[in-house]
Formats: sequence, structure tokens, C-alpha cells
Amino acid sequence: MAKPSAQRLWERCLDIVKVNVSQQDYDTWFAPVSFDSLDSEKKTIVLRVPSHAIYETLEQEKRFRHLLYNIIWRVYGEDFIITYRILVDSTTNATADVEGTRGSTAKERINAHTKKLKPSAESELQSQLNESYTFENFIEGAGNKLLRSVGLSIATNPKQTTFNPLFIYGSSGVGKTHLVNAIGIEYKRNFPERRVLYVTANQFKVQFMTARQENKINDFIYFYQTIDVLIIDDIHEFAGLTGTQGTFFHIFNHLKMNGKQIVLTSDRPPQSLPGVEERLLTRFKWGLSAELEKPDYELCRKILLSKIRQDGLQVGDDVAEFVARNVSGSIRDLEGTLSSLMAHALVFNQDIDMEMARQVVGKALKAQTRTVTIDMIIDKACSLFDVGESEIMAKGRKASVVIVRQLIMYLAERHTKLTASRIGLRIGGRSHATVIHAVKQVERLLSEDKAFQKRVAELEAMLGDGKR
Repeated sequence: MAKPSAQRLWERCLDIVKVNVSQQDYDTWFAPVSFDSLDSEKKTIVLRVPSHAIYETLEQEKRFRHLLYNIIWRVYGEDFIITYRILVDSTTNATADVEGTRGSTAKERINAHTKKLKPSAESELQSQLNESYTFENFIEGAGNKLLRSVGLSIATNPKQTTFNPLFIYGSSGVGKTHLVNAIGIEYKRNFPERRVLYVTANQFKVQFMTARQENKINDFIYFYQTIDVLIIDDIHEFAGLTGTQGTFFHIFNHLKMNGKQIVLTSDRPPQSLPGVEERLLTRFKWGLSAELEKPDYELCRKILLSKIRQDGLQVGDDVAEFVARNVSGSIRDLEGTLSSLMAHALVFNQDIDMEMARQVVGKALKAQTRTVTIDMIIDKACSLFDVGESEIMAKGRKASVVIVRQLIMYLAERHTKLTASRIGLRIGGRSHATVIHAVKQVERLLSEDKAFQKRVAELEAMLGDGKR
């Protein structure tokens, strides 16, 4: 990849400045400044300034001076100094060169601030990958073969650019989160010194809002610019978030320009994403966009048999085939049915046979056809976990209540046709983002905690039976 020109690097500096100051400050003090020249040996960048007033403001306003030096040192390299070429006579276009602040005291202040922006040591970076989601247990089938092969290619050959960004879309429960985690884990195995980060779109948004409130956007952007493989799950949740999208746009450009890999997931293809800026949609299409299809019978059967072996269960081939044929289209539903079978076997001290399979699958199919309301979910969840409805609706953060509240949101999203916004409104007036976060938390817990799986299976069985 060709090295960016000095002029292009200055444009990148302005992009970063824009998200760190108000629009008025940018238009007044930074937009009029233009790049003149660069002396790499002397480590000097010359900037053209149209008036002495702008030069004085950039030098005397400490927040502007520190911001400008931090960005220039980040983009061009450490220890660069600024020379301002100031227009002193507009009739003759005469200019005067004035060196920017570089005294030891000022430089020490800048250095002290810049240290905060240096990337963390590799050992300090929490990749946030789910170690149970690997390629070894991501079973290959007709509907995922392409993306599985592409994912392995990315994890073993980071210099390729054909699949950058990789945009994976598909309906809920088809394995998108598993696949992107597998890519990150395999990449780390092959290149342990590289920086890999998995975040949900909601986590990114919350981090951005916190950074903006604490006036640390500079740190936030720089942190993400140090990542070698950035994985963002559920990018469709950026819809309507102008500030978040603008910042991600600059991060995306930096990573892409520097050959860093970007992996995104969504519930729909780029061209169908509402509320996302066109400039981002264009970039999403630069690499490969592909659908992770719903699993067919054969893949469901393979997944089920793998899960049975993994959990050490004794299940006959006829039972596995019956479940795979009747519970298809969602890996999540398939695993949920297996969890229900496990729960029934433990509760009634019986083997998992065809009679039990027909009973459990029948209830699951009946639950899908009968109307499940959010009020029903609240009632049964509160009863099973011995929690009052008033506690669920309140703002309390007691752990035992929070998990039940999140479970109700998860089940409402899964079993009703309510939107996340309507679910949040019913659960104490909470936001759409809170509901999405709750669903993710429950999904993660279900993948890690077998005891929790059994309680959820029991609750879903109650919904299917219609017990009061």
C-alpha cells in the first residue's frame, strides 16, 4: 500500500480536529489553516495561516495548542514542530515564518499529555473474545462455507485486502457472533503480538458518549486506531447516531488506509441499513459483503451431534434426527431445544428418548404458534425467580434483579413481535440500547452457564405450557 502524502496526512489531522472541537471553533480557527510543506529531516511541518489573530489563538489557547501537537505527533511522528507561515500583507501576499511553541516547559506539558494517548501494552488489551467460539466448533455447512473460508483466510493472511472490510449479515441466531469471534481467536493464535478487539455496536456507542462527556475523544479515537483487527457486532445499531457514525468513519478510514482488518456484522445487508450515513455504507461495500444463511437440516444435524458430544449426553440417532428436522432455521433455537431436553432429563430422572423429544419439541412448536405476551413473560419470570414486578420496573441495580430483568427483555425479543423500543418502554421506560445490551448479556450467559441454561429452559417450558 502506498504511503499517504504529507498533504493527505494533514487532511487526516483536520478530520481528527473536527471531532474534538465545536463546529464554530473548527470553522473559525482550524479550517482556514492549510498545509504548506514538510521537512522530514528537521521534523518540521509548515502551516499557512491567513492572519496573525489565528496564529495567536492556536498558540495561546492551551487546549488548541495541545490538541494540535498531539494530533500532529500522532499522524506525522513524535517530536515534529510547527512553523506558522503567516500572511502579513494581503496586497503583496507577503508572509512571515514564526516557529510554534517548543520551549522545554511547554514541551514537557505536551509530552505529559501525549503519554496518555500511547497504546496500552499488548498484555493490557482485553480482546473481549468469547474463547468458546472457535473454528473447531463452528460446524461447516452449505450456508456458511463461503464465510467460514473467508474468515480463515483473514485469520491466516492479514495482508490480503480483498475481504476488508468483511461485512457479515444474517438473521438472528445463525452464528454471526460465533464466526467473528472465531476469526479473532484464530488471528490471535497466528499473530499473538497483534491487537484484536471485539465490541458490540452498543459498547462502542457507550464508550464514545463517555469519551465525549469527559472531553477524551482524542484518546478514544487514538485507542481504536491502534487496533490491528477490529470486530464490531450488530453495526445496524449505529442507525441514527450521527456523532457515533462520524467518529467511526474517521477510525474506519485510518484502519483501512493502514492495512488493518475490519469485521462487521448486521441483521441486514449494507444497502438495507436505515439511518446510516451514505459515506459509511459506501465503505462497508469496499470489501466483501455476504450473508450467513439459516442452517438447513444437514447442518442442524451436524451441530446437534457436535453439541451432544461436547455435553457428554446419551442421545440416540433417531432423536437427533427428529430434533434437527423439526427445529431448523436457528442455531440458537436448536441449542435451546437441547437445553430443554437436558433440563427435562434431570428434573424427571429419565433418559432422552423419542417420547421426551416429541414432548419437548411439541411444546416448542406450540409456543411458536401461540401468542406469548410480554406481560406473560414478566409474570412467569417473576414467579420462577421470586422477584417482584415492581423491582423489575425500578431503577435498582441489584444483581439478582438485573439478570431477571435482562432475561425478560431477552425472552420478549425472542417470543414476541415487539420492537426493542417497545420492550424497553414496558420494562420501566428503558431505552432501545438497554434492551439490545440485555439480549447480548443473556446470550453470553447462556453460552457459558449450564445452570442458567436449565432455568431459562424451564421458564420457556412454562411459557409453552401456559401454566399460571
